[in-house]
Order: sequence, then structure tokens, then C-alpha cells
Amino acid sequence: MDESEQGKVRNPILDTAIGDIEDLRDKIQQGTDKFFQFGLYITLYADSVKDLDDQQAKIKGLLDAQLIYTKPATFRMKEGFLSTLPLNNDVLNDHIPLNTEPISSVFPFVSYDLTRDSGILFGVNTHNNSLILFDRFTLPNYNTVVFGQSGGGKSYTVKLEILRNLMLDTEVFIIDPENEYKYLAETVGGSIVNISIASDSHINPFDLPTPQEDESFKDVFRTHVLDMSGLFRLMLGQMSPEEESLLDEAIIQTYAIKDITMETTVMPTEVPLLSDFKNVLDGLRGAESLVNRIKKYTDGTFSGFLNHPTNVALDKKLVVFSIRDMEEELKPIAMYLVLNYIWAKVRSQKRRRILAVDEAWWLLKYEAGGAFLFNIAKRARKYFLGLTTISQDVADFLGSQYGKAIVTNSSLQLLLKQSPASIDLVQQTFNLTDSEKFYLLESPVGQGLFFAGTNHVGIRVVASYTEDQIITSDPRQIMEIEKAKQELAQAAKS
Repeated sequence: MDESEQGKVRNPILDTAIGDIEDLRDKIQQGTDKFFQFGLYITLYADSVKDLDDQQAKIKGLLDAQLIYTKPATFRMKEGFLSTLPLNNDVLNDHIPLNTEPISSVFPFVSYDLTRDSGILFGVNTHNNSLILFDRFTLPNYNTVVFGQSGGGKSYTVKLEILRNLMLDTEVFIIDPENEYKYLAETVGGSIVNISIASDSHINPFDLPTPQEDESFKDVFRTHVLDMSGLFRLMLGQMSPEEESLLDEAIIQTYAIKDITMETTVMPTEVPLLSDFKNVLDGLRGAESLVNRIKKYTDGTFSGFLNHPTNVALDKKLVVFSIRDMEEELKPIAMYLVLNYIWAKVRSQKRRRILAVDEAWWLLKYEAGGAFLFNIAKRARKYFLGLTTISQDVADFLGSQYGKAIVTNSSLQLLLKQSPASIDLVQQTFNLTDSEKFYLLESPVGQGLFFAGTNHVGIRVVASYTEDQIITSDPRQIMEIEKAKQELAQAAKS
């Protein structure tokens, strides 16, 4: 007979306990939960008795704060020590009964072995000290996202992966907002393309991709016109539906003046320029506002940027596009332009390639930029391309619908040290435990969490001395390297 039947006041604590026990009984009977005899033993090491007492007090304080009762193994120290040796022999034999859910909190990380027979070394598994050897091109898609606060080791890690992939005959393209990849390109014999208003390097946005054997020129042309529309939306800003219709018409007419239409069967040798596009717009009724806005790119301040034939080539294993000297307001346009150019080349010939976009949040701030980057992420696998997106501004990246979609379409994900301002968003997006959350807050440089498909482990990025000299982003190391190069050059002259 329960207390209510006896006329007593119900005890809510007892009622809750009975409900929990009945729920646990049902789960065990149904096979959805298990019961264990559990003991947690901690052996402390120190150089002196005082240090040992201090450590014990700290550990006890931490556990007490979590409402975890502890007691020393008084008069049973030998049994306790033997039980914590890796011999699978519990001689202390001090247990409490626990079911699966509470016992799982003792294992904040599930240690997976991410060692494969082929690929490159990404780092060391911090859970079991095994090597993380992986080939991104064996996964369902070849894309990677890298998140971390400034100084957390993002660029260092990406440069290390690029350096090692170059040895596997992989072509690499990099969009570099801060000129961080220059020394890497110089060292491996790559090329550096500076994109700015005053630069002599130019990319014509009207360049067309070469159709592959399974593609028609009509399909390639239609897709390219859509990509061009995205670029002009970035350049011209907000447009009415009527203006968007005029924009599409003007793009098609601009190609038509060079005899390029949907019915073209032979790859054209000459393509129009931005000034041709402005002239076409000028002849369309209702396009006056668009003409006024496009003029600064053809005749005004920014005319040295877009209105020239292409004179850059992707003929090296590593090509870095530096946009450091580009004006802030033009950086998203420059990134889109370079992406469009690389994407056209990628679609023209399939081979193993990586495209790294540093500080990708620049593009994701804009609807057209985010849509274009996501489109590449979604279609990259078809052309044997792996897209690597890197960002320190996690809020802007994940705040975009396209940013979240890019994460979903990336089989490899690397989280390095995170800031307190963004950690909750990261935890929610990647479904991290509290232990993993605090791990990312306290991680040293080059250390974090590595996700590969459904598995993830702690990672410590490691490089050889020679690799470190090539890829370092530390200003002090870079100054020392430059000084050594100058001294070597002077010694060679003398």
C-alpha cells in the first residue's frame, strides 16, 4: 500500500525515484538499456608528498563541485595502484551499479582509429596517439571545412595538407585574402597571381568554360550565364525584378555580338568585355540605373579591375590568387571572379584538384556569393575537386543558410581552438558534448577535433622541421627566414 492509500502526504522525491526505477526496469526488459557494476579509480603522481596532497585537494574540489563523492583507498593503496595499471585486473573491487546513460558521461570521447592504407598524414590522434592518415578523395565527397579563431592554426594546417597533397600529384588553387600562402607557392615552384585594381593580372568574367565530352555547349553556356548573373548582383547591389530580367537579357545579347549563342557548336576564340556589356545595357530601355552603376567598373575608379582580357594561366601545380591589396568593398567581387574563373577551368578537364578558399565568410555575407560557393561544394565531386573552406568568423559562416549547407556537404571537418563567443553555436552545429566544447575552448595552437564522416577524434597537427619552415605563419619565424635568405644571397654575391 502506497502513502496516499494510507492517508499520508505524497513524497514527491520518492515518487520520482519510483518512476525512474520503473522506467529503467522497462528499458532493461526491452533491451534498450544495460546495467553495469562500475568503479572509477584515479592514481595521482607527484614528486613530493606536499605536491601529492595539493593534487588530491584539487581533484577532490573539482569532483565535489560536480556532486561526485570521492574517498581515498585508505589501507588499500597497493590494491588501488595495481587496479589502475593497464593489466585489466581490478583487485580493489569497489563498485556501484550504473546504467548506460550515466556511465556514458565517463567517456566524453569515443576513440576511433582513422588510419587508412593511403592518403596523407593529417596529425596525431590525441586519444590514443595513433596516426590520422586519410585520403579525402576516398570519401563520399572531397570537401573540407576548417573553423578556428585567429591564431589557432587554421592556415598552418591547411598549408600542411596542401604541401603533402602536392606530393600525390594534386593540383591546388588557393584564394588568399592575406598573402599567407606566398612563401609556400614560391618554395614549391607555384605561381602567385595578384588581383587588385592596380595589378597587371586580369581575369575577364566573360570567359567561357570548355564543355566536356558528356556536356553540350548549350548546357555549359546556360549555367555560365547564371553564374555571371550572380557576379553582377554582387557588383550592382539590390535590383528590382525588371532590372534582373534586363540583366539576363543584356548578358545574352553581349555574347551575341561575338556570335556566341545557345546554338553555337564551335568553341569561340573571342569573348566580349565588360565595356561591351555596358554598351548593350545602354541600348536597353529601363536600364539607366544599371548603366550608371556599371560605369565605375568600366570607366570609373574600378575600371582597371574587370574590363580586360584574361592574361593569367593555371599552368602550375599550385596557383595562389592573392587579393590582399584589393579594396575591402571589392573583395567579395574579387573572390567570386576568381572562383568563377577556377570553376570554369575545373569543369573543362577532370583531374585530382583542391580549391582552398580562405576567409570564406567574405562571400557568405552575400546571397549571390553564398549560393555560388554552395553550388561549387555541391557539384565539386563530379569534377574530382575537393573544396576547402576556411573561416575564423564562425557566426557569419554558420549564420548563412549556404554556410550550413556547405558544412553538411563536407565529409571532413576540422575544429581548432574556438572563442567563447562562438563556442555555443559550434557545439549546437556539430552536436558536441560539454567535454568536447571545453576541449575546444582550451586547445593549444594546432589542436582540435577532426571529423571524418560519422567519426571524430582529437587531433594534434604535426609537421617536420622542413615543412614547418615552409608553412609557418608565425611573424617571428618568417622574419628569421627572410633574414637568412638575405644573408645567403649576400654571401653568394661575395
